[in-house]
Amino acid sequence: MPSVPEIVKECEENMRKAVVHLQEEFATVRTGRASSAMVEKIRVEYYGSEVPLQQLASFSVPEPRVLVVAPFDKTALKDIEKALQSSDL
Repeated sequence: MPSVPEIVKECEENMRKAVVHLQEEFATVRTGRASSAMVEKIRVEYYGSEVPLQQLASFSVPEPRVLVVAPFDKTALKDIEKALQSSDL
């Protein structure tokens, strides 16, 4: 049977994980404003492997309702477009 300090430590770890997860979810909540957090978790099929979109493009928000995705490599444009269209944005 685990001791009380062990139980407390395990509970604290679980609560910390829950808070981190909730913060990540809140970061992607759509508020009517464009945010790079909306596309951070999107993965792109690129040369046979799944790559995070962050590694293939930069993001900017020039206007509140506009998110610009600029690929580092222009050949990845079709793959990025496909991933964005198939996401649940």
